[in-house]
Amino acid sequence: MSLVVRTNVASLQSQMNLGKNQAALSTSFNKLSSGYRVNSAADDAAGLSISENIVGQVRSYTVAERNANDAVSMVQTAEASLGEMTGIMQRMRELAVQGANGNYTAQDRGYMDTEFQALKSELSRIQAAAKFNGKQLVGTTATTITFQIGLDNTASDQLSISFGGMNLTAMLAATSTLAGTGPTASQNMLARIDTTMQAISTARADYGASMNRLDIATSAIQTMRLNMSAANSRIRDVDVAMETSNMARNQVLSQAGVSVLSQANQLTQSALNLLQ
Repeated sequence: MSLVVRTNVASLQSQMNLGKNQAALSTSFNKLSSGYRVNSAADDAAGLSISENIVGQVRSYTVAERNANDAVSMVQTAEASLGEMTGIMQRMRELAVQGANGNYTAQDRGYMDTEFQALKSELSRIQAAAKFNGKQLVGTTATTITFQIGLDNTASDQLSISFGGMNLTAMLAATSTLAGTGPTASQNMLARIDTTMQAISTARADYGASMNRLDIATSAIQTMRLNMSAANSRIRDVDVAMETSNMARNQVLSQAGVSVLSQANQLTQSALNLLQ
């Protein structure tokens, strides 16, 4: 090798290698500190693209699960309101059966009707008060609400649930009474009460079926989100053990590079020694 003073090739090569080792060491630091193997497109363009798509799906599944939970809360509120109404109706039927007995006087039936009318008022109050985020749940008018429990605008990703449609007009009418000199009024109320209770039972059964489907949907969403998160981890997360090994190697190479560069810079000094 020629001994020159204008161009120190060994020093330039040492600088180049040291720069590469320092860049690799910086990359290792970045990966270990962030926890990601892929921090930019330069690390893995295809992997980053796939990872970002998966992250978008995972976040969408999180919102879909929240939607399903909101639907469960709404259905549970409606079903609980109907449960309270069922209890009231059962007591009203007890009073009607009691009033249908012929041994009571008109005054006796008047006492029974006082409680009966109070129960009617409570039935009406619950029907009006049962709301979720301002939406009527057991009102007279039927309302269908569609819940987005999937990622796409398809029928399989949506669940429609009907609320309301509880026609209690006959039950809550002024003619619904146990008062009278005979048992006729009480006897007539039995059929009205049974019809209303059947409607409530049907609605509760529908809500129960909806809750079961929502439970299954929520479980499926959680499974999909878990699998997608695991897939994203395999693509994007750093292998700490392997990257720690890379970091240690790059640290040694960088330290060696500094030492070699120092020695390479001394080569021109040898040429000067010849001039002395």
